[in-house]
Amino acid sequence: MKYRNRIVIAYILIMLAALGLLLFLQDSGTAPKRDMVEYNDRMHRIGEEYAAGRSKSEIEAAHDCRIILKQDGDAEIVKGYAEYALVMDFAPQGEVIGKVVWRDVSGGFEDSKDALRRKMIIFWGVIFVAGLVFLAAIDWYLLRPMREMRSLAGEIAKGNLDVPLPIRKHNPFGNLVEGFDLMREELKASREREAEAEKAKKEMVAELAHDIKTPVATIRAACEVMELRQQRRIAQMREETGDEETGDNAAAIADARDVLEKAQTISHKTDTIQQLMENVFQTTLEELDHIEVNRAEENSGVIEDYFRNLRNYGNIILDNRIPACLVYMDRLRMEQVIDNVVGNSHKYAGTDIHVRFDEVSMKTAERDDAAFVRITVRDSGPGAPEDELPLLMQKYYRGSAAKEQTGYGLGLYLVRSYMEKQGGGAEVYNDGGFVVNLYLQKV
Repeated sequence: MKYRNRIVIAYILIMLAALGLLLFLQDSGTAPKRDMVEYNDRMHRIGEEYAAGRSKSEIEAAHDCRIILKQDGDAEIVKGYAEYALVMDFAPQGEVIGKVVWRDVSGGFEDSKDALRRKMIIFWGVIFVAGLVFLAAIDWYLLRPMREMRSLAGEIAKGNLDVPLPIRKHNPFGNLVEGFDLMREELKASREREAEAEKAKKEMVAELAHDIKTPVATIRAACEVMELRQQRRIAQMREETGDEETGDNAAAIADARDVLEKAQTISHKTDTIQQLMENVFQTTLEELDHIEVNRAEENSGVIEDYFRNLRNYGNIILDNRIPACLVYMDRLRMEQVIDNVVGNSHKYAGTDIHVRFDEVSMKTAERDDAAFVRITVRDSGPGAPEDELPLLMQKYYRGSAAKEQTGYGLGLYLVRSYMEKQGGGAEVYNDGGFVVNLYLQKV
């Protein structure tokens, strides 16, 4: 309401100022005037000179006039009236014999008209500029906030919640703008919370799916052992009775077949569970790139503990001690990296795994001689084909040796991704077996 009143008051002031200027220009204009006493005196002298015999041309030159006698016609007299000339009767002997015409103020009328025209143009210019200023003020204080709100609404509709809406002191829509911006911030916070919850859910599902694979595999292995034992038991009992099933022997064989059938049923169900968990895990694979890596300063000694805890991967030999220092790493992600590297060697080579530690200097984006701890994991297997080495750390790539093995082609890809996010790196090559180098930057 107060801004509407201000606009009305501003408009009234502009129009009053325009009216005052118009009145001033009108009063300042002056029309040319004549002194009739002087002209009467001049007429008297002209009559005397004409009666004294002075020529008409001399009189006209002396008094800046035009003497028109009756025999000269009325055309020039009419023209003089049209040009605002002063026309007086010419009667030197008391009898009117013509007219005397003065055109000395006709140019003054033209000058007055030109001056008035200039003043009107100035007045129009002032009104025009004042109108532009008024329109600019309306655009600045009223239309601009509306455009900003419309633009923000469009950005919110597109899903862009990072564009703030400026809140200005003299904005007539201040409360509305503030409420609109608070709504945007709340939507942004809500979306971030939703994204975090979705991310946590996907990570939890992926971890559960991965963890369930191990007990399911154990159950399947136990079922296979049970099936094998029951099959051998049935074959042995049939052999003892000459393939005849009689008496107690028949009951024992029936019991063995029942156990065998149940073991086969359980084994079949584990296959179903395995397939379902693979489907669940597959739905989260695309989100693995967004898993957060929290790089922090950690004691390098924890790396040795990670290797010592991997007893289920066969014989892991630490050739030397890791240099005592601080390194940048995420403990959880580093443990996953080591598990993936050692697990790959155990799966594809099945040999002893040797681990060696040393310190190296490498060029980084920040400096030319950054210090790193290099972790070399080496097996004695056949290694990987040379033409496949550059591809092994690509997402979903599975080498020729992995065709008969289960997996998704993500192990080494995640190794490289996690190491790079920790500020280090990873590389693979063949050297008497498959070798993986992991680099952790020293503090």
